[in-house]
Amino acid sequence: MLTGKQKRFLRSKAHHLNPIFQVGKTGVNENMVEQIEDTLEKRELIKISILQNNFDDKHEVANEIASNTGAHVVQIIGNTIVLYKESTNNKEIQLP
Repeated sequence: MLTGKQKRFLRSKAHHLNPIFQVGKTGVNENMVEQIEDTLEKRELIKISILQNNFDDKHEVANEIASNTGAHVVQIIGNTIVLYKESTNNKEIQLP
């Protein structure tokens, strides 16, 4: 689990990022989860946007993605999810 201090640090790092993935009306699928996992390995910190035509609860979407990828939900703000997963090969972010 991430501490409050670590989440604050990651939120500040994620502020300037743009969402890379979009969850639409079809929801989260296996292909999307694989792509998110690959991207997390490369970047460690990403944003995902939930589109207006997705009627699932955003917390459920965030938890589903996080549990399937092994990532941590840093923040859910509006329709944007911030995820963090420590990279094994490309570690760049040093948590406080």
